[in-house]
Amino acid sequence: MSSMKLGVNIDHIAVLREARKVNDPDILNALFVACQSGADQITIHLREDRRHIQDADAYSIMKHSALPVNLECSINKNILEIVTDLKPHRATLVPEKREEVTTEGGLDVFGYEDEIAYAIELLHDYIIPVSLFIDPTIEAVEKSKALGAEMVELHTGSFANIFAMLNSSLKYSNHSVKELELPRYELSIRLEKSISAITEAAKHAKKIGLEVAAGHGLNYHNVHEMMKITEITELNIGQSIIAKSVFSGLAEAVREMKRLTTR
Repeated sequence: MSSMKLGVNIDHIAVLREARKVNDPDILNALFVACQSGADQITIHLREDRRHIQDADAYSIMKHSALPVNLECSINKNILEIVTDLKPHRATLVPEKREEVTTEGGLDVFGYEDEIAYAIELLHDYIIPVSLFIDPTIEAVEKSKALGAEMVELHTGSFANIFAMLNSSLKYSNHSVKELELPRYELSIRLEKSISAITEAAKHAKKIGLEVAAGHGLNYHNVHEMMKITEITELNIGQSIIAKSVFSGLAEAVREMKRLTTR
């Protein structure tokens, strides 16, 4: 038996709050419910544009969380300054684009090698472990190790999009992924290749001494595929849990995801 840690990302509670610019729903209420309902970790993303989590949120969560906090952040030096002051249990370095709705891919560990190396060294100076949010490729895994990260989080967004186009009504909605409007047999082949890429990247990461997490687009329908990959020991899931909580309540949404992610 291998353990699987569930990191519950509560960013989307802040998304709802910021939509009306009131303190409702309260991010700390979400923190406490997640802690009491089976989460192993709290994950938040302090974005440069502060579209959801605010500085005050991050400080409050660090102060009150009974669970480890995984703080996702960019390699922007102003953000890193806040992270070193917060001293989270882990910092996960992620890419950011102001125009994106959500993170669209893994960190470019080759194009921003010097900036990432600086960020890792700075965070290590403050005794903060570092994970890199990367595309599931052997090359990105090896580069992450060379840069000094202790962990990688494999970006599962491509897998999730293919899975949804194949197994849900996404293709009939306004949010259909245009480049994936393909015959089912082609989507099935792409899904197999995507799962294989994630599996091989996870295996290689573990082989060279990196801890392995996965996240982005994971939900109640597709998470079983990640559970088959024993090298992955942590999943960070947010939007689908918060979306389900609208109908079932946050406590039950977290408990159900914890059931699905228990080996």
